[in-house]
Amino acid sequence: MGEQKNGNTQEQDVKQLLKVRREKLAALQECGMDPFQITKFAVSHHSQEIKDDFETLEGKTVTVAGRMMSKRVMGKASFCNVQDLKGNIQSYVARDSVGEDSYKDFKKYDIGDIVGIEGEAFRTKTGEISIHAARITLLSKSLQILPEKYHGLTNTDLRYRQRYTDLIMNPEVKDTFIKRSRIISEIRRYLDGEGFMEVETPMLVANAGGAAARPFETHFNALDEDLKLRISLELYLKRLIVGGLERVYEIGRVFRNEGLDTRHNPEFTLMELYQAYTDYYGMMDLTENLYRHVAQAVLGTTKIVYNGVEMDLGKPFERITMVEAVKKYAGVDFDKISSTEEARAAAKEKGVEFEERHKKGDILSLFFEEFAEAHLIQPTFVMDHPIEISPLTKKKPDNPDYVERFEFFMNGWEMANAYSELNDPIDQRERFKAQEELLAQGDEEANTTDEDFLNALEIGMPPTGGIGFGIDRMCMLLTDSAAIRDVLLFPTMKSIER
Repeated sequence: MGEQKNGNTQEQDVKQLLKVRREKLAALQECGMDPFQITKFAVSHHSQEIKDDFETLEGKTVTVAGRMMSKRVMGKASFCNVQDLKGNIQSYVARDSVGEDSYKDFKKYDIGDIVGIEGEAFRTKTGEISIHAARITLLSKSLQILPEKYHGLTNTDLRYRQRYTDLIMNPEVKDTFIKRSRIISEIRRYLDGEGFMEVETPMLVANAGGAAARPFETHFNALDEDLKLRISLELYLKRLIVGGLERVYEIGRVFRNEGLDTRHNPEFTLMELYQAYTDYYGMMDLTENLYRHVAQAVLGTTKIVYNGVEMDLGKPFERITMVEAVKKYAGVDFDKISSTEEARAAAKEKGVEFEERHKKGDILSLFFEEFAEAHLIQPTFVMDHPIEISPLTKKKPDNPDYVERFEFFMNGWEMANAYSELNDPIDQRERFKAQEELLAQGDEEANTTDEDFLNALEIGMPPTGGIGFGIDRMCMLLTDSAAIRDVLLFPTMKSIER
């Protein structure tokens, strides 16, 4: 009963504090000092810039603006701490400097209020770089209480739902998203320097192809047509290769109607690029160079640490075939397995579950997922996938049961998927037909035939290398973030029932 009473008392205290904040706002509005009527404030520096360039700025007038995170009132002089994009800085607010009326107003400011401060940069007796305020302005009134007032912002569900509060209370979160922005900027910088052209393709499509995933479905009222949200960028980008745009890429959201976990969100950022007149070996070289460039530019090193494990992007990435990986980690040699029946027998012996529709190649892939993936910590290209799981990829000329494809792995995660792209329209139609049969057997992730894409291939597509990168996973690794939600500003969350 005591705990319930304490909880009720705390709730009443919060309600009273919120009431007082609104009363303060009403009082300001009544005397013509409504902070919400202020439209702009001239900022000369961010907090960290003042600290970094203090020798030049000492004794000079600077102006900063940000959120007041603490306040210490001591009679005729007070201290407050203001947080902005780059960090935080202390301000010394004295009655004799800002004026009696302004100082009286300042003492009524609340933690969380947005303020603008103009004054001289100086160093306090304790050595802290600060601003001696000559003018302080209330720019926006906070009507809520920042969460650490009582319990701290440690509830992860609340952090994801209220990312704006998370960014205020946890500086490392803001740093993660600043790094994410830089990662994407450096990807663009690298590809633009290699002669690639950034393009945009439709998100609403009649035929969601290019990946094995279940799409979201919607309806377009104006045309009375059912449409899907794209699951991939592939088929439209290849149309552009047909049209003569020899190097294209797109960074954009794709949507897959699948579960939520630490590495999956139903909408995520994918980058795909296609380059005419190269193959999957060209895509391997590009991947190595791109990852090294981004890590060096954003982190200042090609050695990254994720969850205490160091991964070295500076060394040549390992290259291993899927058959070799399964032989190495499962002890089963699929080069010596000649039929689906033998593959099924090996699966039963090793406890690998499969479905009736699965053929030898499908079972090889299941073995790889079960036994090999988790071991691929250092940067590794897993090459030469079975044709059954690669409907858009060129066959290996010397072994048509396999295709010229690789997946790039780090930390046991798939980071990218690349092909020597299938440009034979007759072969492609047969692959689509096989996918349609899987769809009829209940595989909701199978592709359907895209007649316009086949028409584009019949017009003629040059030999082409293509790759898709999971941008969110790349950001997770480079920022040492435990879950995909930690690198998505607004991850998908179950709605709260009201």
